[in-house]
Amino acid sequence: MSSVNISVVGAGIIGLTTALTLADRGHQVTVHDPKPASGASHHAGGMLAPTAEVVYKQDPLFPLMRASAEWYPNLINLTAKYSDLPTGYRTDGTLVVARDKADKTHLAELTEYQSRHGMAVDKLTTREARKLEPALSPAINGAVRIDGDHQVQPRLFTRALLDACRRANVTFETDRIDSLDQLDKADQVVVANGLGAQHLVEGLELRPVYGDVLHVRVPKHQYPLLTRVVRGFVEDRPVYLIPREDGTLTIGATTREDGRDQPQIQGIHQLLRDAIELVPALEECDFVEATAGARPGTPDDLPYLGRVDERTVVSTGYFRHGILLAGLGARCGAELVDRHEPSIDLTACDPRRHS
Repeated sequence: MSSVNISVVGAGIIGLTTALTLADRGHQVTVHDPKPASGASHHAGGMLAPTAEVVYKQDPLFPLMRASAEWYPNLINLTAKYSDLPTGYRTDGTLVVARDKADKTHLAELTEYQSRHGMAVDKLTTREARKLEPALSPAINGAVRIDGDHQVQPRLFTRALLDACRRANVTFETDRIDSLDQLDKADQVVVANGLGAQHLVEGLELRPVYGDVLHVRVPKHQYPLLTRVVRGFVEDRPVYLIPREDGTLTIGATTREDGRDQPQIQGIHQLLRDAIELVPALEECDFVEATAGARPGTPDDLPYLGRVDERTVVSTGYFRHGILLAGLGARCGAELVDRHEPSIDLTACDPRRHS
């Protein structure tokens, strides 16, 4: 397709990566968002974990996650083509650990499920796990290593994307889009504004799924407390700890659908308690921040990614996987705008499937 005027609604990670991809292809792109990078992306953990993030009976999601992870280095390189700002991209891998015997059973069942679906998971003894990460509790009961699960630091990444987009001549408008009729000058429109998409496109069913996330700072005498992402199960509750190069750790995340957009004491307490069970030295860290974000979920927890009319492409509903699936959203979203065959089958992501 020759250069066209494209409006992208939403400046979270999906909107920004899509805008940058389209601009790099020679299009004239305008992004509309009153507060760029302030939504779900601001609160996200940033794990690129197509294996560790597997959820039972969500088989249609697995190939999308794997493909997006494979494409992610291209997305990082595209950002670096235009911006020198850091993204927090790290490829150290992930450990998943079990706190007690029941959690060990859960981990073993999950590992078997992942292996059955062709995912690479290496079983470790607890001694091997603690050799890799000495801060782990000696009381853990099981561990696996997933070298293919990586991470970005979402706030750094969106900052770099904003910079890259501007350097790629993307225009930013702070107007609020309440109707696609406001974008009458655009040849093509990408609706990527998370929960707000349901007010612009009929037939979308989106719900806010809140998650409490914590940030702590590791004292200099303990740094680095961890060298890779540690995920774990504590009394069957999932928890993750993400080490950052700036000396902080991100701890998350709860999942709740109570409509409350502020961090909840119960969630904060649960996350700290479970994280300390796995890494006791966390008790010595400085508390920095507790935050809560609303992730856009669909009835089947699969994203909406597809064309709904001659002018409009929808890209939203990425739920817990928005950061990981940005590789998919950017690549396939741009292909849809350009009217090319998507690089992967998007049938399961049809935006009209619930209308």
